[in-house]
Amino acid sequence: MRRTLLVTSSPRGAHGLSTRFATEIAEGLQARSGGPLTVRDLVANPPPHITSAYIQGRIVAPEDRTPEQGQAVRVAQELVDELKAADVIVLGSGMINFGLPSQLKAWFDHVTWPRVTFGYGDTGPKGLLTDKKVYLVTASGGVFSEGVWAPFDFQTNYLLHLLGFIGLTDVEVVRVEGTVLGPDAEKAAIANARTAIQALLAKAG
Repeated sequence: MRRTLLVTSSPRGAHGLSTRFATEIAEGLQARSGGPLTVRDLVANPPPHITSAYIQGRIVAPEDRTPEQGQAVRVAQELVDELKAADVIVLGSGMINFGLPSQLKAWFDHVTWPRVTFGYGDTGPKGLLTDKKVYLVTASGGVFSEGVWAPFDFQTNYLLHLLGFIGLTDVEVVRVEGTVLGPDAEKAAIANARTAIQALLAKAG
């Protein structure tokens, strides 16, 4: 029985393609495993941007934290606990100005925690979250996986870097792209995503 965490971040909510397809993957995986599904909607319940209260609070002893520091650390701890508890993470991100939504960036700022989700050794940084499967759904109006716009994809590659930095290296990527290039392109993008998702779910068993 696998525990699945679904993290969505599209400002369009349920209408966003990244949210729609990430949800489809998460629910499909849950149906196969019979395990619990935790949903973290970063738009409906956005994490705050980090402040000095969080930065200072996480490096002092719990009994020495101010009330503001304690609250900031509790927010991060809740997000980290969800991540640690999951066997499978499904992440949805819709491109905003060539990058990821700010809500998702704030989530990563909380869960990228020294000595908790990553550490440093003799050979450099080492992610501490291991043995987890990740499904990453990225959506974009243009085509960024190849062609002239590929150098401007600051979403997918950055997300893969952030995930890998905390130890999440087993990642399957589903791109939904080219949706603003006309009705036919949009239909093709959706069809391609559905085909990719069906293949991933079939492989997951």
